[in-house]
Amino acid sequence: MNARIKSAIALVAVSSMALGALAGCGSSNSKGEVYFLNFKPEAANEWKQLAADYTKETGVKVTVQTAASNTYEQQLKSEMAKKNAPTLFQVNGPVGYATWKKYMADLSKSEVYNDLANKDVAMKDGSKVVAIPYVMETYGLIYNKDLLKKYFALPDAKVKSVEEINSFDKLKEVADGIQAHKADLGVEGAFTSAGFDASSDWRFKTHLANLPLYYEFKQDNVKGQPATVKGTFLPEYKKIFDLYLKDSTTDPKQLSGKTGEDATSEFATGKAVFYQNGTWAWSDLQKAGMKPESVGMMPIYIGAKGEEKQGLATGSENYWAVNAKASEADQKATLKFLNWVVTSKTGVEALTQKMGFVTPFKATQDVKSDNPLVQAAIDDQKSGRTAVSWNFSVIPSEKWKNDLGSALLEYAQGTGKWNAVEKAFVDGWKTEYDAAHKG
Repeated sequence: MNARIKSAIALVAVSSMALGALAGCGSSNSKGEVYFLNFKPEAANEWKQLAADYTKETGVKVTVQTAASNTYEQQLKSEMAKKNAPTLFQVNGPVGYATWKKYMADLSKSEVYNDLANKDVAMKDGSKVVAIPYVMETYGLIYNKDLLKKYFALPDAKVKSVEEINSFDKLKEVADGIQAHKADLGVEGAFTSAGFDASSDWRFKTHLANLPLYYEFKQDNVKGQPATVKGTFLPEYKKIFDLYLKDSTTDPKQLSGKTGEDATSEFATGKAVFYQNGTWAWSDLQKAGMKPESVGMMPIYIGAKGEEKQGLATGSENYWAVNAKASEADQKATLKFLNWVVTSKTGVEALTQKMGFVTPFKATQDVKSDNPLVQAAIDDQKSGRTAVSWNFSVIPSEKWKNDLGSALLEYAQGTGKWNAVEKAFVDGWKTEYDAAHKG
C-alpha cells in the first residue's frame, strides 16, 4: 500500500472518529440534564422514582438529591458553589428570592407557568415570573363535627350551626359555651393545648401571627417585604390567643412542655373541639383513628372588620426556581421535566396521590382527595370568601419568630406582659430586617 493511500485511509479514519465524537457530544449536550435539590425529605423516594420514570421515557438524565430536614439553605449554598450546581431548586417566598435572585431564571414564557390554573399564585418581580409554587396548603381551625353537634343541641347554646360561626364574637360564644359544658360534652376544653415545644410553637409564632400581618398589609396595601410593621392588629392577635389559653384543655403554666403530638392526641381522642392546624394534619389524625366525616375546618377569626367574608389561610412556601446560571440546554431540559411532572399521568399521580400534595396546576384541579381538610379547602375556595394570604413568608428571620414565641410563652405562663409580645413583633421586625439588609 503506497503512502498516498495510507494517508487517505488515515485521514478518513481520523475524520470518522471526530464525527463520532461530535455526534456523541451533541446528543448528550443538546438534551441537557436536570439536577433537582429537593426540599421535602418526606417525598424523597417519590421524587427519585419520578426522575427514573422520566429518564426511562425520554433518555434525559435527572438527578434528585434531598436535603436533610432543616438544612436546605445550607446545602443549597454548598451545591450552588459547585461546577454541577442544581438546575432546579426551591425558595420559600420573597425572603428566599432576596437571597437567590441572581440565580432565578425568568419563567414568564415557560410551559409550567402556563400550566398554572391561576397565574396570580406565581412569584413575580415586575414583569418577570421568578418562581412557581408546586404545593398549596391551607390552615385554619380544624373542628370535630360530632362534638359541635352535641354543643348545638344544648338548650342554652347561643349558636346552632357551623355556618353561624363567621366572626370572633361567634367563635368566642361557642368556645365559652363548650368550656362551661365540658362535663356535659365529655371534653376537657374547647381548644387543644397551645403547646410551645418546638414541634408546636410554629402554630402561634408563625401561622397565628400571619393573621395580624395579613390584615395590616391588606389595610396599608403592602406588597412584598416591608422594612417595618406597625402592629395595628396586635389587639386582635391578643384576643384570639387569650381565647386559646382560657378555653383550653391545659393550664397555661404547662404549655412550655406541650408538644404537637399532645394537641393531635387531644383532638383525635375527643378531648377538644377545635385544633389550629392545616391540611397536612390529616395523616396524623387519621392514624389516630379519626373518620373523614367527623372533621371540618373553618377560618381563624380574630375580630377584624369584615372578617365575616374571610376564608381559610391558603398559600405556599414551596416554590420551584430554575437556575439562571445553568447552561441553556440544562435550563430547557429542566423546564421540560417540570412540564411533564405537572401534566403527565405519571407526574400528576405522584404529586397528588403518592406525595399527597394539593397543587395549583390545571391538570390536578379535578383530582379527588380523601383528605377531608383538603376538601374543606376546596369548598372554601368555591364559597366566594376571600382567602387569607400567607404573609409569614416575608418574616425577616427565624430569630423574629423565636423571640415572638418566647414572649408569647412568657405571657401565657404569667411571667411576662403582653407589651413584650408587641415589642418582639414590631421592634423585632425592624431589627431583623435591618440586620438582613445591612450593607
